[in-house]
Amino acid sequence: MKIDRLMGILAILLQKDTVTAPYLAEQFEVSKRTINRDVEALCKAGIPVVTRRGTGGGISIMENYKIDRTVFSTEEMRDIVAGLRSLDSVHGTRRYRQLMEKLSAGSSDLLEGNSSILIDLSSWYKESLSPKIELIRKAIDERREMEFFYYSPREESIRRIEPYYLVFRWSSWYVWGWCLSRQDFRLFKLNRMEELHMREESFQRKAAFPELQNEKIFPGGIRVKALFEAGCKWRLVEEFGRNCFEEQKDGKLLFQADYTDKESLISWILTFRDQVTLLEPESIRQEIGETIAKMAAIYDTK
Repeated sequence: MKIDRLMGILAILLQKDTVTAPYLAEQFEVSKRTINRDVEALCKAGIPVVTRRGTGGGISIMENYKIDRTVFSTEEMRDIVAGLRSLDSVHGTRRYRQLMEKLSAGSSDLLEGNSSILIDLSSWYKESLSPKIELIRKAIDERREMEFFYYSPREESIRRIEPYYLVFRWSSWYVWGWCLSRQDFRLFKLNRMEELHMREESFQRKAAFPELQNEKIFPGGIRVKALFEAGCKWRLVEEFGRNCFEEQKDGKLLFQADYTDKESLISWILTFRDQVTLLEPESIRQEIGETIAKMAAIYDTK
């Protein structure tokens, strides 16, 4: 995009005294003529960019014109670069990598060799996520409707939405937007979306912002009480924190927490096999017992 390129050119000019148009054209993979138009656009925006022809000439910012480069400290710039690198982990393009290089121009201490933070947002599904993210970003930028086949716990259906935000939360990627079939804002998980495409129809953006507080998306309502074997402590700490259980005299762990969805709770309990006893709610305890009995019949080897 042009605005990204203009910001990149400005970043390079702030780091280097003089650069040539062919150098910038190569960096941004555009023509020399495009660079000349970009330089003109920067001048119109109030940045005094000057060009000099001949040997030793090139493009530079007027000598007496300075932008305070201490707005960001080195630590803050490293955090910015770490964030850009994390976005590169889920995109199929080198867009963020190139921007990192521009921000790091002339500042070797910002390169990844000296970075202490590494973030990878790609999860296990990078090959399928990257094209979805790129397409959704394009639809958001162009304000175009999207359509896709969606797998939800209740049904499988074709959805049409007006996409507003890409969201990474709860270790997964989502798109938040206005669902035309439900006439309400909804959050859709990218891994459950198939046959995703952008429609010709455009939309007027509504004044709205996603409310993604845990208690709003996952309201709870199921009070869980269970007794775990001591060997499960690491998982409970990882998933719910140290305060979710009390150690008993025999070493077992009395776990208490709110859970949102019955089916998810049953699936979660069963992942612990014989290392947990669900105490409450009694109705779900009975349902798990019936499920185990059916599984025993399926796997009976007698």
